[in-house]
Amino acid sequence: MRPLDPRLVARIGPARRYVLITAGLGLATACAIALQALVISRALAPVLAPSPLTEDGLGWLGTLVPVGARELATALGWLAAIVAVRVVLVWVQERLAHRAGVAVVADLRRRVVEHAARLGPRWAASGEGTAVTTTATRGLDGLLPYFVRYLPQLLLACTVTPLMLLLVLDLDWISAAIIAATVPLVPLFMVLIGLLTRDRSARHLAAMERLAARTLDLITGLPTLKALGRERGPASRIRDLGDAQRRATMGSLRIAFLSGMVLELLTTLAVALVAVTLGFRLVYGEVSIETALAVLVLAPEIYLPVRNVGTHFHASADGLAAADAAFEVLETPLIASGGDRPAPSLAGATLSVEGLTVLTPDGRRRAPDTLSFDAAPGRITALVGPNGDGKTTALLALMGLLDADAGQIHARSAEGTTALVDVDAESWSTQFAWVPQRPDLGVEGRTMSLGERERAALARALDADRPVLVLDEPTAHLDQASRAAVVAQITGAAAAGSTVIVATHEPELVAAADAVVAVEGAREVAS
Repeated sequence: MRPLDPRLVARIGPARRYVLITAGLGLATACAIALQALVISRALAPVLAPSPLTEDGLGWLGTLVPVGARELATALGWLAAIVAVRVVLVWVQERLAHRAGVAVVADLRRRVVEHAARLGPRWAASGEGTAVTTTATRGLDGLLPYFVRYLPQLLLACTVTPLMLLLVLDLDWISAAIIAATVPLVPLFMVLIGLLTRDRSARHLAAMERLAARTLDLITGLPTLKALGRERGPASRIRDLGDAQRRATMGSLRIAFLSGMVLELLTTLAVALVAVTLGFRLVYGEVSIETALAVLVLAPEIYLPVRNVGTHFHASADGLAAADAAFEVLETPLIASGGDRPAPSLAGATLSVEGLTVLTPDGRRRAPDTLSFDAAPGRITALVGPNGDGKTTALLALMGLLDADAGQIHARSAEGTTALVDVDAESWSTQFAWVPQRPDLGVEGRTMSLGERERAALARALDADRPVLVLDEPTAHLDQASRAAVVAQITGAAAAGSTVIVATHEPELVAAADAVVAVEGAREVAS
């Protein structure tokens, strides 16, 4: 994790204006803090001085605050005005920072979800889908402290700290030298604690992803578990995962508290060193009381932004870990989208697959291997074959959702022949109505059995009125009567002119097909 991730800055988009305004507000805050320190030194110097003051201990800085501020009434008026200005600046800064954080998180979440969807169902089915769900929901919410707390403090550290140090240098070079020597210790300890925080945050995110994956799997398979009387079986495993997440969360909180304590102790000792030095020099008359008071008020303000940067950085470490996971998704290359011209209408077109070959994710098998068939409108084309030989993969490649390692896919119509690799894949795939093996109907489908979800998804696909209907095991979890009704619906869709392509093992659906294609995979290891 870096203090300022350029990938995150590059994607702040509309929030960039808020960040720039926040930087200006930070500079205004620095000026208000400096003025406040001078007023306080003016007001307290006559009270603490052993003898009446005859000289201006602030030098040229005294022109910013009149000598009349040594009067209590005048000083209180100045302080009231400065405090009011600081309150307004902090309120506006917090408000803009929160808006910027919400805007960036929403935009990053949208980009991650859209990119994951474009990576295709095969990528999601490889186990990455659950991780994306966790990252895009609870994970990225942790980025809000980064924008609301950390970035404003980073801007203050870049403006307030140098400005305050220059003022101290003008007032007393010895104190400025002490502060300049001790300020670098704060980021040094921040780095040391950050190395520990990075591993903790990664483990916390991993625990969240494991719990989310297990919970989603349990919800998906709950009807089956309940039918088998095993719905209470995974309870102990879920409890163990919940305990692991709790321990990871408490570990992150301990690191955040530890970083705050270490930085607080370090800055306290540094300010105390300046105060002790000034105390001895006051005794020997080497510095005026007004100068010493101004330096003592300014010294903590020099360390405060740098210390807060470390504290808020570690508090937002979980969000930064989630941002790293989000960027891993965004940097995953998409499937080849082919050309940039729109795909022709597939209504009335014959889809031709020639020599289609796709390697398995581990690259050790070809499934399918050199598959060829034609799917004509008004006909049902059934893909049959053993599990694992590539029927579902062939359907994904046909819809443009998966790259083929070899072979070609064409659409032949009266206007001519068009290859999938020559057109925009999105305009091609949107002409398909697809029913996967385990349809996800969202909240509505949680109370349905798998067979009910399949029938509901088929009804939606038929209502979509798209020229090509692609079905993956549409009757696998249905009883005989329901299976016959689904076969009748599919036959009716083909009779209405749709191109129907179905992967199945069911004899009833194979018998209703106009063309049956055997899908085979290469059992030998691919070279």
